[in-house]
Amino acid sequence: MKLGDPEIPTDVREKQAATTTVVPVPAFSKDEVKVIFVLGGPGVGKGTQCANLVRDYDFVHLSAGDLLRAEQARPGSEFGELISTYIREGKIVPQEITIALLRNAMQDALKKGHSKVLIDGFPRKMDQAIKFEEDVAVSEFTLYFDCSEEVMLQRLLKRGETSGRSDDNIESIKKRFKTFVDTSMPVIDYYRGQNKVITVPCEKTMEEVYDLLKEKISDRMSI
Repeated sequence: MKLGDPEIPTDVREKQAATTTVVPVPAFSKDEVKVIFVLGGPGVGKGTQCANLVRDYDFVHLSAGDLLRAEQARPGSEFGELISTYIREGKIVPQEITIALLRNAMQDALKKGHSKVLIDGFPRKMDQAIKFEEDVAVSEFTLYFDCSEEVMLQRLLKRGETSGRSDDNIESIKKRFKTFVDTSMPVIDYYRGQNKVITVPCEKTMEEVYDLLKEKISDRMSI
């Protein structure tokens, strides 16, 4: 005689459900995509160096800030005004919006055959880092572009003369500096504790910084 499945008492079943841990599975595996986070204070030159890597080594450059500004300007966007307010105040846009934009952009890149991704200006705080790696992809390492606030301020004020960006003014810049120190440095410290940070000093010429950057990346991965 074949026995049926044993009846599990309700209280035991509820306890099992409560103690079962569901491990999140990222949307992209490490075999599919190589993600490098790119962090540094505003005006440090992340965008310029990412553009160099794209030109020479077939990386895809995804700027969290550029994606947010594009969404802000997109006609009919339900998040446009919210994003505008956060950027103007130098605050961090809610992570759900940023992560969704990055995931969509990564999907587009993979469809075009690009698997090495530089994510510029993200994650800017710990909960973003954790959520992205749980839901989207685990990073290879983080590039940290290091520069003094004095040099970054000079660069941003110079850029503001022609950029037309609402946050390239001294009041917004100072807010962004404080936000970076308060929220992004703990992310860098977290990954440094995992031996997953490459620090690149950025007060020399752009050419010198790029030469050092190439050397440091090639020590960690094939480019």
